[in-house]
Amino acid sequence: MGTGSENPEKTIGWFTLPVVVLILANLVPVYFVVFYGWQIFSVILFFWLENVIIGMFNVLKMLFSEPGSIAKWLAKCFIIPFFCVHYGMFTAVHGIFVFVMFGGSSFAGPSTVLHSLREQSIFYPALALIVSHGFSFFWNYLGKGEYRTASLPLLMFGPYGRVIVLHITILFGGFLVMVLRSPVSGLLLLVFLKIILDIKAHLAERKKYGAKVAAEAVLGA
Repeated sequence: MGTGSENPEKTIGWFTLPVVVLILANLVPVYFVVFYGWQIFSVILFFWLENVIIGMFNVLKMLFSEPGSIAKWLAKCFIIPFFCVHYGMFTAVHGIFVFVMFGGSSFAGPSTVLHSLREQSIFYPALALIVSHGFSFFWNYLGKGEYRTASLPLLMFGPYGRVIVLHITILFGGFLVMVLRSPVSGLLLLVFLKIILDIKAHLAERKKYGAKVAAEAVLGA
């Protein structure tokens, strides 16, 4: 009868504006591979940098989650700093692998990252990642009210699954590119695989939060 009884998970399509922005952001390295001669290290460094951006927006998600609960604000004072340290160490370890295995250099901290970003001309492409994740944050998380039902503990552990899957895919793809010695075709395949994983992760997150927001709307009606 009415559309209000529909399962919110079935009403979420993949062809939405945030998904389009996500795809465009992931196509940025394709442009730089074809026209600027990016090699495997540049592409993997670009994707590794996305983990840092994901962590930054996850902090914002935790900060804005359930703003009406005083108890949650007290919990945030502990959970957010803990996440920053834990996720920061997690990302740094992955960064070491990226620099040692694909960059042929040691990882000496932020100065190494900044130097490589300048050397590989990644500053401006990184803006595309920030725009993509920022758009999803404002469009879905804030604009559609997902922040009202977002669980703080789930948010804290949310990025890890996505990052682990992406790293396994990217590292495997990176070694495959090195073995095949076909940088352009191999890197294009790697980008395509990442786009698929990103879309699946994005839709899974929208279904999870969409169902909670819909349930809250029904209970509040």
